[in-house]
Amino acid sequence: MSVNSISLEGKVALVTGAGGGIGRAVAVAMARAGARIVINDLGTSLKGEGQSGSPAQETQALVEGLGGQAVINTDSVSDWAGAQRMVQMAVDQFGRIDVVVNNAGILRDAIFHKMSVDDWNSVVQVHLNGTFFVSRAAAEHFRRQASGAYVHMTSGAGLVGTVGQANYCAAKLGIVSLSKAIALDMGRYNIRSNCIAPIAWGRMTDAIPSDTEEQRARIKILQQMTPEKNAPLAVFLASDAAREVNAQVFAIRMNEIFLMSQPRPLRSVHRSEGWTPETIAQHAVPALQPHFLSVSTSPELYPWDPI
Repeated sequence: MSVNSISLEGKVALVTGAGGGIGRAVAVAMARAGARIVINDLGTSLKGEGQSGSPAQETQALVEGLGGQAVINTDSVSDWAGAQRMVQMAVDQFGRIDVVVNNAGILRDAIFHKMSVDDWNSVVQVHLNGTFFVSRAAAEHFRRQASGAYVHMTSGAGLVGTVGQANYCAAKLGIVSLSKAIALDMGRYNIRSNCIAPIAWGRMTDAIPSDTEEQRARIKILQQMTPEKNAPLAVFLASDAAREVNAQVFAIRMNEIFLMSQPRPLRSVHRSEGWTPETIAQHAVPALQPHFLSVSTSPELYPWDPI
């Protein structure tokens, strides 16, 4: 399939958290490619508090300004019944559902030893359970029509690590494993499941500290990474051009696209007589240690200037 023929004409896409940021950019880009859109957005703050319908209405106006069609759903992805309603809205309004973009998210940052149970549960419920709920709600529709594409938003925080976000890191890496499981279970029905780790300046990055000159320099670069930088890959993964792309994890950084590694054996050691704690210390660890992965954060993994 040629680049010029990549299109979402005739497809219906549900984009969660589409009231702003990356979700809005993806929804608008998919509409521009010809998809009809269900704009899901609860209208909450970054911590998942409060509610307003205006962000979703702004996204809808952008889609309709392109000549596209969009409807708004304000259910929470963290509610199983709400997930079913947003998928059913796509079917009721447009007759089908072809694409699910799991983008909705919140943050409740805290250093691990100070993180509350509520902070943990809230973030895991929205990111990980929400991704499962919405994906599962669409699964039967996808299976019956023998087609469908999931695009899940993971994060460098989950893939690499970051400080003060144990809840977010765990949920985002869980999404990667969930995506792989969906790909394994649903591939026989011509259903694909892939992940994107986006980087964009917005509500999810606006809380980055700016106390030092180094931090301020990093923010200046991040502010150039607009949400729209992430949309082309999402459109591609949703299209028939990506029919052979399944169970992969991509990352976006300005104008760079990364294919991310997934856990695989790095090296093994063997003793025919088995192991004791002492022989592990004497033989196994010295053989394996050169291949240990460093304890790094996302900024440390990407030390070069992306501009």
